Amino acid sequence: MPRKPRFYLPNNPVHIVQRGHNKNNVFFENEDYKVYLEWLQEGSEWYEVPIHAYALLPNEIHILASPSQKEAASRMMQYQGRRYVPYVNAAYGKTGTLWQGRYKASLIDPETYFLNCMLYIENLPVRDGLVKSPGAYKWSSYKANAQGKKNALITPHEVYKTIARGDKKRQEKYTAMTKAGLSDEVKTNIQDAWQTGTPLGSDKFKKMVEKKLKIKVGHAKRGRPRKNTA
Repeated sequence: MPRKPRFYLPNNPVHIVQRGHNKNNVFFENEDYKVYLEWLQEGSEWYEVPIHAYALLPNEIHILASPSQKEAASRMMQYQGRRYVPYVNAAYGKTGTLWQGRYKASLIDPETYFLNCMLYIENLPVRDGLVKSPGAYKWSSYKANAQGKKNALITPHEVYKTIARGDKKRQEKYTAMTKAGLSDEVKTNIQDAWQTGTPLGSDKFKKMVEKKLKIKVGHAKRGRPRKNTA
């Protein structure tokens, strides 16, 4: 069966997800998270992929970024992967596959789903029971976006900048949005999109993607409705 193509548009946000093989851990000590972020930043800068939000979980990573070119995201992920996998193998005496196949990616409609996707990603540590609040998690971008903590990896997106004037008010508004949370429907839509690689947004957005890429993008949901597991 041929691989489903990934859809990219220059400078359009994309939600990138990569899981450990068989959902096994890919991070084991604090140093692992640190070196991954260092290589991710190098790849982000080298291939011009501004990153707006991320969460590194023990067995998976989520990144919201805006690749400058069609192949930029893939090159960034290859850059860190070619460094991180040998690092883990050498540090822990492992062999074989670290990741569960190719990373997954979903184009995000900036107008309807960008902020939702930020909130979804940065709340994942809470969803997984790693912390009680997103601000307590060390390996995500939440402190940069909600508390103004300096993070060289983060480039604020224009949609994020428009939620309020001034950094302090913007951070307060974003914190309030975090506390309000996302509906189950929105969370399910986001998860369905990245799992299938389907662009996420309005019908107008999807038609625009199809027109520019000259390809049908398909639908995220297939078959009978399923329970939300996000």
